[in-house]
Amino acid sequence: MHSTLFTIPSIGTFNTKEILFVFALESEAGNLFDDYNTCFTGIGKMRATYFLNEAIQIHQPKLIINLGTAGSHLFQKGSFINCTKFLQRDMNLIDLGFKPYETPFSDDETILTNGIEYSDLPKATCGSGDQFESNLDSLDYQVVDMEAFALAWVSKRKNIPFLCIKYISDGANDNASEDWTKEII
Repeated sequence: MHSTLFTIPSIGTFNTKEILFVFALESEAGNLFDDYNTCFTGIGKMRATYFLNEAIQIHQPKLIINLGTAGSHLFQKGSFINCTKFLQRDMNLIDLGFKPYETPFSDDETILTNGIEYSDLPKATCGSGDQFESNLDSLDYQVVDMEAFALAWVSKRKNIPFLCIKYISDGANDNASEDWTKEII
């Protein structure tokens, strides 16, 4: 395994052997991360939770970095965004008296703050959900994906620093599925 140092000014320097790079799909990583500890979770929050936990047991990382694609109605396609807050955009039990995104009978934050701020990249809140977003009009989150909330949640529970950088692949609009497919396949 290739070993170099990676510095995040706000929290310190890590040997790359101490870092776990997490992607939903292998196509998001290409072959750029072949020499590093990686975890490919598959799509969705449930798979992300399970496979990240498995990878943590194997690699014992001191830092988790989530890289991957996301949609946005605010940021331009092709840009990189640093997500520092996360919510479950499909957690909706307001008819039962709960707040939007709130997990009932849980002490979890509705908007999970667990992302390292990195560099001068634009910051955003990521709304994760188990459906593909093609009509984004929310003001509560600016970026959408299907795994980051789960990854941030597990990282926080395990007390492992978490950095999330998303590549905007689509506008989370009527062309989202076509644009995302072009980027990934």
